[in-house]
Parts: sequence; structure tokens; C-alpha cells
Amino acid sequence: MVDIEKNIKHNEYASLEGMLFKLREIEHIKSLSSEWKLRLQFVQSHMIFVASSGRGWLTIDGQFTEMRQGGVYVCTPGQLIEAAAHSFDERGFYHMRFDIIEDDGSSIDSMRIIKRNSKFPVKGEVTVSSLVSFNTLCKSICQCLQDEDRLKRFRGQILFQEVLHTILQDALLVKGNDSEAALEYVKGYIEQHYQQELTIDHLAKVAGISTRHFMRLFKKRYGCSAIDYLAFFRIKEAQQLMRTSGQNRLRDIARHVGYHDDIYFRRKFKQVSGMPPAAFMKISRQKIVAYHFPNIGQLITLQINPFAAPADHPWTDYYKRKYQMDSVLPLSSNQSIKREEIRLAEPDFIIAIDILVPAEEQAMLKEIAPAFFVPWLENDWRTHLRLIAQFLGKSAASEVWLEKYDRKALFVREQIKHAFKDESLLILRITGDRYHVLGSRSIGTVFYDDLHVVPARGVDRMIMDQQVTPDQLADFDADRFLLIVDEDALSQSSWRTLMNSELWRGLKAVKNSRVDFLPSYPWVEYTAFTHDLMLDEALKLWRNRA
Repeated sequence: MVDIEKNIKHNEYASLEGMLFKLREIEHIKSLSSEWKLRLQFVQSHMIFVASSGRGWLTIDGQFTEMRQGGVYVCTPGQLIEAAAHSFDERGFYHMRFDIIEDDGSSIDSMRIIKRNSKFPVKGEVTVSSLVSFNTLCKSICQCLQDEDRLKRFRGQILFQEVLHTILQDALLVKGNDSEAALEYVKGYIEQHYQQELTIDHLAKVAGISTRHFMRLFKKRYGCSAIDYLAFFRIKEAQQLMRTSGQNRLRDIARHVGYHDDIYFRRKFKQVSGMPPAAFMKISRQKIVAYHFPNIGQLITLQINPFAAPADHPWTDYYKRKYQMDSVLPLSSNQSIKREEIRLAEPDFIIAIDILVPAEEQAMLKEIAPAFFVPWLENDWRTHLRLIAQFLGKSAASEVWLEKYDRKALFVREQIKHAFKDESLLILRITGDRYHVLGSRSIGTVFYDDLHVVPARGVDRMIMDQQVTPDQLADFDADRFLLIVDEDALSQSSWRTLMNSELWRGLKAVKNSRVDFLPSYPWVEYTAFTHDLMLDEALKLWRNRA
């Protein structure tokens, strides 16, 4: 690595001065028969996974990684994490959960636990220089924290500081021949240094790759150039400032995110957002109600954080942590209470779904504020988005988003086609004791229409809810299965019954280990937002496992 890389990374470690570290939990899995899993969730603490032995995988915000023996993986609060590991030997597998307390030194009251936007300078995979020494440290920490002697438990916290020091030290050693790790590092570097003047030559030096090779690899990996990614990230940060700090001048926001030319900032903002910054600031101050679950994803796609939304959405934490929606007014599931909550909030607009609101209730909601009831059945998800955008005066933003989605779908299609070849796919959802083949008005739209995956024989693309029996699954002759099992007890019981049946084990896709799984939320919602997430998931399922 050239000197500039070391200087860059050492400067990044300046943020450690204001951090205190507390290990909350360490888990050591070493049984040969054990399989460790972390369900899909937004994590609220920092985490470290240590693959001392065994095999496994990890997804961080949709990015799939095969855990390598000897690999150490750092995750930060607010990231969407899922992980699994198995086949351990006596060295086992370690999972640590810790908090970082930020201390600016002004007073005791200023100390706070970091719950999002962590400035911890290392994220993702780190290959430690001495796995034996690192494992010894982890083992000693386990022994200390399990001891009743308070002094030994304190010693465990000291050893944990050694673990962090080792990770930070070894993170400086990015190997030049590991282009994937270098690209991930540069992507994170952009997110850390977006306020600075960054050029392609500079970023290529950070990666330790020639400029031309870096440009080609970055675009192949992420579907856009490094400079485009920098612009997207800068504008996203500017949008967040506009939502949360309405008193800032556009000039100051532009400077904060790295633009010193106001005209160029406005042009780039409109290019990325589909509207000028002044219009974005105006609509960001409007109070817009997402009356139904899918309306949340539709509004977020239009860069609108709902002012009020249903409180009992199964994916509420997803939206809160990912989009900093802590201030959203939670709405009751009771219709009359919900209406009164909205009336007292005095919103500017209400967005709902026509078939889910009786005509009388629609009339009462329109008396509270201008309301749009999305004509659901007669339109597809793209038209849903366009109609909402038209109602809110954001048609340009919807067209920019849809154009970006189509480019992304083309990129993903090219990435997975070699792994998928001409294999057919069946998407099956188990709800209670019923089996549904997903095709029309579902994530099937993403796979069959946007990614050009071949639907299994017998998938009726015109039927919204194609119910089947287990005995009929063989008739589809699917090469691959994508399975969604709802989380309730009856659905899980139905899945276990199917999984243990001779019929299931005899299916071609099962015999060839071509079965992948998705959690039920948010994938089952028919929205632009969900479909964009599904493109990321397709990369996880097929490009990275190819």
C-alpha cells in the first residue's frame, strides 16, 4: 500500500478520541452439531463476528458475504443484518455485542450511546494478521466475563479493548490483490469523506488499483461510477439535512456536503432528486399521512418521510432506523380513532388505498385534508407511484426514480444471468395452511418482468393469488424455489410438515439444493420501494453465491 493510504486511514482514527467502549455480550459457539443464526433485523448495538472455524454467510444492508475462516466482521447500529454459521470445530465461532459511548468532553450529560450513524472507523470484513492470537483473546474474554470475580470481569473489558485495537490495526492492511475488499473499503471511504474534494485518481490510490482498472471494477460491482456514487451520497446527506434542519441555508448545506459551486449543487440535486432543492425543502415541511402500510414505501420512494403512519406495521423498525423516522406519528388500527388522530394532526395531505377505505370514510378524510385514494386493482405499482407523485406535485421525482430503477434492474439482470442461466423459478409463500404461488402483483413482477427470469411451468401470470396444494408442486417442475414462510405458528408448522415430506424431498429444486428463503416482510408488499429492495436481494441470492 502506498503512503497516502496509511495517512488517510490514520487520520480516520482521530474519531476514536471521543469514544468509550463497553462489551455487553460475547457468545462462543463451538459444538459440532450447532448451527448459529441471527435473524434478519436492524441491529441496535455494534457487533463483531469472528469466524474462527466453520462456514457461514452474512448480509449487511443486502450485501451478501461468505464468511471466511479467519475473517472478522464489524457491524454498526442501524444496519440490516442477517447471518448464519455452522460446521464448527473446537475453535468455534464468536459473536460480540458492544456499545460505543460518544463523549465530546463538555460534560457528563453530553455522553450518549451511539444508536445510528456510527463513526467507528472500521466496518465490514477485516482479516486479522494472527488468528491464533485473536482467538486466544476472545477465549480469555469469555472466561473472564463468565467468572463471578468482579476483578476478572473488569479484566475481560480490558481485553476487549485489545480486540478492538487489533481490528483497527489490521484494518490498515488492505491487500492490494483483494480487489473486492478494496472496493468495499473505497465505498466506505467515500461515505466517510464525502465532504472533501474526491477525484477518481485519489480514490484509485486509496484502493491501491490503477485508475482505469478501478473505474471498471467499481462500475461492474456497484452499477455506477465512483463519482456518481459520491454524488448520490452527497445529495442523500443534503436531503437529510433539509428534512431535519429547516433553518439552514441552501448555500450552507451545499458547502457541508462538499459542493462549493451553488449552481452546480442545484443542478446535481435536481438530477438526483428530480426536483430543485428549494422545492424539496418545501415539500419536506409538509405533513403527509401514509394511511395504509404500502403507502409508507410509496412515499419513501418519492423521498418523503411520512408525518403519520400505521403503528403496527411488521416492518416499522426498518423504516424508523433506515430513514430516521423516529418522529412519525403512530396511527391506531381502529378506524374511528385513526381518523381522530389524523384530524388533530392537521395534515397537508392524506395518501390511502381506495379498496381499503369505505366511501363514507373517504368522504370524512377528505374533509380533514386533501386526500388521494390510490386506485389499486386497475393499476400496476409503477402507475401507483406516478399517480401519487402527480397528486403531490412530484411527477419529475417519480420519473427520475423509475429511470434509476430500470437502470439498476438491467445491471442486476446482467450480474445474475450467468448464475441463473435458463433455470425456471417458482416463488412460493406459505400462509397458515395455504400455499400461494406468487406471480401477478407481487415480487414475481421483479423476477419475471424486470430480471427476465423464466417462470416455472404452470405459473399463471394473470392470477393475483394462485393457490396450490403440496401435491401440485411437482407439476411446476421448477429448477429453483424462492420460499417465503410467514412467521406465525401455523405457517411454520405447515412448512415443517412440507419440509419433512417425501414429496418435498423429491422435488428437482430441493434435490439440487436450489431453494432460497426470504422473510415475509417487507417483500410481500407490492410497492416501488419493496421492488427496489428485491433487486438488492437478487444480487445477494445469485450473483454473490455463483
